[in-house]
Amino acid sequence: MNIAASSELSENSRRILRLQVLTMAWMTVEAVVSLGAAWNSQSPSLFAFGGDSLVELLSAAVVFWRFRFDLKEARAARIAGALLFILAGLVALTSVLSFLDYREAQRCFVGMGILLAAAVGMPWLAARKRQLAAITSSAALKADAPESALCAYMAWIALAGLAVNAIWGKWWADPLAALALTPFMLREGWKASHSSQLCCD
Repeated sequence: MNIAASSELSENSRRILRLQVLTMAWMTVEAVVSLGAAWNSQSPSLFAFGGDSLVELLSAAVVFWRFRFDLKEARAARIAGALLFILAGLVALTSVLSFLDYREAQRCFVGMGILLAAAVGMPWLAARKRQLAAITSSAALKADAPESALCAYMAWIALAGLAVNAIWGKWWADPLAALALTPFMLREGWKASHSSQLCCD
């Protein structure tokens, strides 16, 4: 590897580290606000979204560790993929329990605000991660990018569930919105795990 290529790789690594620090900072805020709002409003979709934020925080930390401390690429990619499966199980369990033990979710404008912010901001973050994953051929970052995109999808669906419940009083819209996200999570988890095997083994 020549000096120019090495310098470019180092610069890309620094960009990735900055992006992951931004991700971890936002995910911390997102998790605290959404889980606090979920506790106050008894909203399963907000709880699922807060759980997603925690999983994304861990995933971003794994990728950060990969580029900062040279964690093996295959291991980092598999961890990022496994976190998506964990998230799918968490969301499904929360939604089913909500249907079995019905509790009407209360209106939560703070929760709606954090969901709207995530819905607008996360697609940009996912696009940047995909771009840098393509440049660096990082399977770990490639596996992490769908989680940021999924966060935006979750935000819109959760927001729709909260809005339907708040406007029309349909209590089932909230857990149903959360449950509807599980197939997307399972698909992305499978893709992340499969791509890590192809690229890193």
